[in-house]
Amino acid sequence: MHVGSVASASSTSALQQQSTRGAIFVCVLGALAGLMFGLDIGVISGAVQFIQKDFGIGDHEIEWIVSAMMLGAAIGALGVGWMSQRLGRKRSLILGATLFLAGSLMCAAAASPSILIAARLVLGLAIGIAAFAAPLYLAEVAPEHVRGAMISLYQLMITIGIFVAFLSDTAFSYSGSWRWMLGVIVVPGILFLVGVLFLPESPRWLLMRGFDKDALDVLRRLRGDEAAAEREANSIFEQLRQPQVGWQMFRENSNFRRSVCLGVLLQLMQQFTGMNVVMYYAPRIFENMGYATTAQLWFTAAVGLTNVLATFIAIAFVDKLGRKPILYAGFVVMALGLGAVGTMMYIGIGTHGQQMFSVTMLLLFIVGFAMSAGPLVWTLCSEIQPLKGRDFGIGCSTVTNWVANMIVGFTFLSLLNGIGSPATFWLYAALNLLFVILTFVFVPETKGKTLEQIERNLMSGRRLRDIGRD
Repeated sequence: MHVGSVASASSTSALQQQSTRGAIFVCVLGALAGLMFGLDIGVISGAVQFIQKDFGIGDHEIEWIVSAMMLGAAIGALGVGWMSQRLGRKRSLILGATLFLAGSLMCAAAASPSILIAARLVLGLAIGIAAFAAPLYLAEVAPEHVRGAMISLYQLMITIGIFVAFLSDTAFSYSGSWRWMLGVIVVPGILFLVGVLFLPESPRWLLMRGFDKDALDVLRRLRGDEAAAEREANSIFEQLRQPQVGWQMFRENSNFRRSVCLGVLLQLMQQFTGMNVVMYYAPRIFENMGYATTAQLWFTAAVGLTNVLATFIAIAFVDKLGRKPILYAGFVVMALGLGAVGTMMYIGIGTHGQQMFSVTMLLLFIVGFAMSAGPLVWTLCSEIQPLKGRDFGIGCSTVTNWVANMIVGFTFLSLLNGIGSPATFWLYAALNLLFVILTFVFVPETKGKTLEQIERNLMSGRRLRDIGRD
């Protein structure tokens, strides 16, 4: 009897471990949406100079080509909440993967700037869908003990995708083939689409739609434990009794309006740090530092690698030091980095030592962003919204992210040509110093606080900066 119990326990444990590995594999596959996201963000950086030369177009047209993707992402983000609720998380990811493929093929075959703009718009729709559906899917499928790591994996995959895109651009730069730069994303896109076809549907969505038996079957496969699957299903049922009434709350509750506005402000702060200026136009920046084409792209790859590695700083310290101290440090570092780059461009970058110092200061700026505003703004936006309005609040901040992203991408070259390189970098440095003040005045410290505590403090009318306090 005792031996049988031990054997049974051992068998159950092995089954649970196998199911956990399967669930993690499902999550990793879902996180590949982040890789595709990063690839499409990064790939345009190395291609723009060759596109400009091939089509004989000016900086204004390049701004349209770059920013069209962000416009598409904003449009996709507006509709994906309804889509993921009606069609399901899996079908939304399939649609996103299909649009990734279509947009990549259109980019590679574009016969004119206008077609390329339309193709980038399609890619943007794919990103807008994936940026919402993939983290949501991961949160609903991942086992509780690895949920945070799996969602963080999605953010990490974005930075890896950007880095891989920069490396790919560098490899194709020797031939100057921008069509291969943009079209090679089809390969991981096909793998992603095929992989998504084999994913299970989110059990939470299945329960929302009344497919209780299917939901339990998915949970049993993912958890490997009948009792655990039933407990999780019951927990989801309890959560579903809290209906989302975001728009109604926004109209009627001033405290909820404050949290939505804070989420919007956080996304504006993230985008106007100037990070995506570097992501989209790094080769132009290195050209202004005096580097030739090949060196520009190798340094751009260094930007991507720095972005990946510095992200681990946030992962390591966010729950130890807190959100606000890291944000303060990040904004100050970013202001110093961009201020130094602007000053060097004002003085003149004539020697190799001046070039390397300028590159170092730009990489310091990347470190400041990747360790702070990059990941932490998304963390805060998910923490400050009350349960009944969370979808609406996060949706508003996500659309703001893409609209601000588009504005940054659409104005940088115009700023360079209008007020000059030094003043442009000083402007972004000054904005980062402003964000230090805004962080002090408005941003709460949420380390170690439950979402329920934060919500109670918000709804009781506390100042935004105090909603994370006891």
